[in-house]
Amino acid sequence: MSQVDISAVKEYFMALQDSICQALQDEDGGAVFVEDNWVRAEGGGGRTRVLVDGAAIEKGGVNYSYVEGASMPASATAHRPELAGRSFKAMGVSLVIHPNNPYAPTSHANVRFFVAEKEGCEPVWWFGGGYDLTPYYPVEADCQHWHQTAFAALLPFGEDYYRRYKKWCDDYFYLKHRDETRGVGGLFFDDLNDGGFEQSFAIMQAVGDSFIPAYQPILAANKSREFGDNERNFQLYRRGRYVEFNLVFDRGTLFGLQTGGRTESILMSLPPVAHWQYNYQPEPGSPEAELYEHYLKPREWL
Repeated sequence: MSQVDISAVKEYFMALQDSICQALQDEDGGAVFVEDNWVRAEGGGGRTRVLVDGAAIEKGGVNYSYVEGASMPASATAHRPELAGRSFKAMGVSLVIHPNNPYAPTSHANVRFFVAEKEGCEPVWWFGGGYDLTPYYPVEADCQHWHQTAFAALLPFGEDYYRRYKKWCDDYFYLKHRDETRGVGGLFFDDLNDGGFEQSFAIMQAVGDSFIPAYQPILAANKSREFGDNERNFQLYRRGRYVEFNLVFDRGTLFGLQTGGRTESILMSLPPVAHWQYNYQPEPGSPEAELYEHYLKPREWL
C-alpha cells in the first residue's frame, strides 16, 4: 500500500462503525442503533446510526460519512491556506455518547481522512482524529485507564506520539471563554502524514481501534450507580459546556456545515437535554467543586 488507498480507508471506517456500534449496543443492553442512510447531492453520503433512551445511553450517535467537493471550505483553508482552489474528498467516523447516569462520562471519538486534489499537482492527504472524555463526577482510576489505553495504543509508533497528541487534545478541547478544558482530554491529532501512507494509516487505526477498550470499561463501571436530582441537574448544566464547544469551536462541525453536509448528522453530537444556569457556583468542598478544582485543567495521567 505504497500509494494512497482511499478504498482501504473507506473499508476500515465502515468496519469500525460496525464494531463500535455493536460493542456499545451490547453494553447498553436496552436499545439498538437505528440506521439512517443518506446521499449527498454534491457527492458522497453516509450512514448515521443513533441509539436513544437506552438502559445506559440516553443518546449515542455513531456516524460514517464520505463527502466530495469542488473546493475546500473556509474552515479548512483558514487552517491550511495552501489548499485553496483544490477539490477534496473527506471521510471518517465520528461519535458522541451521552449516558443517562451522571457518574458515567460523556465520550467523543473521531477518525478521519482528507485528500485535496488539483490538476497537475500531487494530491495532498492527511489523517486526523482522536478521542476525549468528559466526566461530570470523575473517578481518578477511570481517567488513568483512559489515558493509559491511549498511551498503549500509540506506544508501538514511539512514546512521543501520546505526549504530543495528549497536549494537542488539552489545547484543542479548551473553552477559551470559560477558561476550562472540556473534560480530562485524551488524544487529538490532525495533518498526519508521518512516514508515508501506510504508517499514518496504521497510527489512525490504532486510535480508532482503542476507543472501545478505553471507554467501555468506564461506562460499565458507572452506568448503574445510584444518583439523585442534584447529580442529574449538574450533569445537564455541564452538558451545556459540550454544546458551547461544539457550536463555537469544533472544526468538524464548521467543516460539515460549510460543505453543505447533512445537518442532522453533523449535529447528532449534541445532547438530548442540557441546561444553562446564570452564574452557577459549586458549593465549596462539594463533588461538583472537585470537578472544577482538579479536573478541568491539563494534568498528567500516566
